[in-house]
Amino acid sequence: MKTLIATALIIASSASYAHDNSFSSESCNVDLNGGININAKEIIFSKNKSSLYTITNNDTLIIKGEEIALSSHQKSLLRDYSTHIRDVVPEVKSIALDAIDLAIDGVNLAFNELLGEGNNVSADLTTQLTSIRGEVDAEFSKQNSFYIDEDGFSGKDFFGEDFEQRIESAVESTIKNSLGTLMIAVGQEMLFSGGDMDAFETKMDDFGELIGNEMETRSEGIEKRGEALCQSIIVIDEMEEQLKESIDEISNYDFITASAKTNHNEI
Repeated sequence: MKTLIATALIIASSASYAHDNSFSSESCNVDLNGGININAKEIIFSKNKSSLYTITNNDTLIIKGEEIALSSHQKSLLRDYSTHIRDVVPEVKSIALDAIDLAIDGVNLAFNELLGEGNNVSADLTTQLTSIRGEVDAEFSKQNSFYIDEDGFSGKDFFGEDFEQRIESAVESTIKNSLGTLMIAVGQEMLFSGGDMDAFETKMDDFGELIGNEMETRSEGIEKRGEALCQSIIVIDEMEEQLKESIDEISNYDFITASAKTNHNEI
């Protein structure tokens, strides 16, 4: 049970970056070679916290405090690049929050089925996950600015191993603190099965499959949005290459590298 729920939570939390299904798995690989700070007026590209160039008002390029003269075509490329970067931020936030909401729904679905509505296990875990959701929401809303670099959002590995570990720890601590309640519930289920271990095991397998199918169905929409987000970032990478070819002053900078790979697996 714990493994089932923990896996569902981790899959939900990372649904915007990669997903797996019965037929294929697609991974989105995005590498940043510096920091990108986005606010209402400008996008600042930096390396080791030192600013390299800035896009202001979506079509003005600033390097070392000086505006670079651009042709109308170059301004158009810069505007498209800047606009696409800005468009990605709210979608990243939306997918991240929806993924955590999916995890919360999965928790309630699992424990409410086993322990009944209003149980303490579901309530405790939901509280912890809701707290994590609040942190994610705040991270994207902080002072109406958004910063990401090689280490993640705001210079930390926000959706990396530490994030997954927090979710796993939330599940493990809740299970540990509620072990007595869970044992009683399991015992009751065994009594309802007449002490037949095979019947009990079959029922629990069916229960796990039910939750797995439900979570998979609900996650399909998030997975598709994650794929679309990956494609959007790949387009930004391509736009960056066009900018580098067109504007000599930034030709040596390569901030975004993105690719997607689909592997077909046998069932």
